Amino acid sequence: MALIVQKYGGTSVGSVERIKNVARRVAKWKGKGHDLVVVVSAMSGETNRLIALAREIQPHPDPRELDVVAATGEQVTIGLLAMALMELGLKARSYTGGQLRVLTDSAFTKARILKIDEESVRRDLTEGYVVVVAGFQGVDAQGNVTTLGRGGSDTSGVALAAALKARECQIFTDVDGVYTTDPRVVPEAQRLKKITFEEMLEMASLGSKVLQTRSVEFAGKYAVRVRVLSSLTPPELPVEEEAVSGTLITIEEDADMEQALVAGVAFNRDEAKVTVLSVPDRPGIAYQILDPIADANIEVDVIVQNVGNEGMTDFSFTVHRNDLKRTLDILQKVRVHIGAREVIGDDKICKVGLVGVGMRSHVGVASKMFRALAEAGINIQMISTSEIKITVVIDEKYMELAVRELHKVFDLDQPQ
Repeated sequence: MALIVQKYGGTSVGSVERIKNVARRVAKWKGKGHDLVVVVSAMSGETNRLIALAREIQPHPDPRELDVVAATGEQVTIGLLAMALMELGLKARSYTGGQLRVLTDSAFTKARILKIDEESVRRDLTEGYVVVVAGFQGVDAQGNVTTLGRGGSDTSGVALAAALKARECQIFTDVDGVYTTDPRVVPEAQRLKKITFEEMLEMASLGSKVLQTRSVEFAGKYAVRVRVLSSLTPPELPVEEEAVSGTLITIEEDADMEQALVAGVAFNRDEAKVTVLSVPDRPGIAYQILDPIADANIEVDVIVQNVGNEGMTDFSFTVHRNDLKRTLDILQKVRVHIGAREVIGDDKICKVGLVGVGMRSHVGVASKMFRALAEAGINIQMISTSEIKITVVIDEKYMELAVRELHKVFDLDQPQ
């Protein structure tokens, strides 16, 4: 049969009983003859607890030591799951990121995977073991423990699937698939049976919490089929039924996909806007502003430079809200160097965006979107577009209204 990588998030392994349910689900797939590699997160809330402990000791924890602390959550889970599998009569073996040699760079708390030594996994699979791997973590070239950032277990799962050339990476979570938007904001949101990597990447970048952005990038780069499934369904659900449920994320764009103008409405409230006022309007000024931000490993998203006036212009961009203070501190030094007047930050904004491969072959999406927002009395502060995405930055207080209006205007409440 096939090699399957299954990944279970914190909610899925949030208690001993849920870990036992995961073991029963894994045993069901193993019983059908599949080889199984299981990637797990820490138990729900555990990583937050560990980070809080670190901050009680050091308000701004040293990144290297914080990774040492944070990585212990998954170590507990892999051991417990391996024991649960053994209790069901299966051979199981657990590995931390370091034991498996998941090699990363040295960007502590947000490391990137460089290489995985999968030989030990292949050997164990040949011997009939279920291999249980700690997600979210690895080691750098010096042997330091590293973590991949929040949601990094998704990336661990997809990276292992790519390294092992698995048939599919199944992401089990507390939702039963990818929806047209967050059902907590729009109860009429519909589950998508299939979505392209491109669409999922854009939705993840806009704040869709189903999958981490980097995991989708990895999946697209290595053409790993990813299926989002619910771990809250009965573990005894037949494999034949479970194998076609949830949402399939694939590189294939079939006819049904191309007919869908918009796949979903995504949003992100964890945003902040930074504006550098009265910047000299000359070549290279954007580089001078953004290069120190990049050196600090701060990700920048929407960028807008106003039309110059009397040799000066304003330059705005968005960053994650947690990076706002660091960004402003860096730019205060840059401001003096480039001769700008002032640097200001706004952490009361959000991003809302439409995503859909159908935008490539349809016109009028932007005007329809902007009209809907105007009729709802919502002012647009910034706009960013790609072939399959239109993103606007608006006041945070209008976020849910904007999402509801756009979901309705583009008929996303209809069965997919």
